[in-house]
Amino acid sequence: MSNITKKVAAVHDLSGCGRVSLTAVIPVLSSMGIEVCPLPTAILSAHTQYPEFYFRDLTEEMGQFVRHWKKMGLEFDAIYSGYLGSPRQAAIVSELIAHFASGGQLVVVDPVLGDNGKLYASLDPAMVGEMRTLARLARVITPNITEMFLLLGQPWQPFVETARLKSHLKTLAELGPDVVIVTGVPEDESWRTTSVVAYDRKHDRFWKASCSYLPAHYPGTGDTFTSVVTGSLLQGDSLPIALDRAVQFILTGIRATFGYEHDNREGILLERVLPMLRTPTQIGSYELL
Repeated sequence: MSNITKKVAAVHDLSGCGRVSLTAVIPVLSSMGIEVCPLPTAILSAHTQYPEFYFRDLTEEMGQFVRHWKKMGLEFDAIYSGYLGSPRQAAIVSELIAHFASGGQLVVVDPVLGDNGKLYASLDPAMVGEMRTLARLARVITPNITEMFLLLGQPWQPFVETARLKSHLKTLAELGPDVVIVTGVPEDESWRTTSVVAYDRKHDRFWKASCSYLPAHYPGTGDTFTSVVTGSLLQGDSLPIALDRAVQFILTGIRATFGYEHDNREGILLERVLPMLRTPTQIGSYELL
């Protein structure tokens, strides 16, 4: 039986403070008319960029969730995973995909591994291999430029020329995903403009959507970006339109936040821009690369 509304199994952690992971994923996808069934990997009082936080690992509970969902006979239109803290959690996501996405459902893996050229301190290097395994099961992966190099097993470079970037995206696509989307790609070494670049393996096409760089860091923008892409694809948008919608949404969110005296750790003021996701699609900046 098909779902009345699109239904997504979202495998992410849940922070009580800060618009990251599930506190970004749920409102974004819900605003796009999509039901979110959360599978929490951990609960935190506040996300990990705060100096102190309470943390509770939910690995054992994840297995119980999956077993009960199987018993209920749930059907999902997409499986969408983000930060995973251990190989065991990655194995549970693999099991989830094998059972609930056997009919060709959309599988989106955001391989959350690091940023600014480094693996996150909370992750064991073995998680890079686990994310490569999940990438083989995905239809879409959305690494940032640091995670791209980690998945490739190559040293990080802050700037990559277009020809080499295209080669890197094709190499990642050879792992299995139909679409590889790399975020946070600088247009040049000045970093005045950044881009999101995507490779569509089936059609052998590269797409790019760009925006001006603003000197501010807000946690959760990666989660928000991938959530908009996931929702757009489920709504039937083409890949370049999905990219464009996500880039424009993030840019609007940052601009809506940037002028306030605001603790950046709380993330962008998501509530102010969510209505944008319900407006007719407007084509902005995407181009064929």
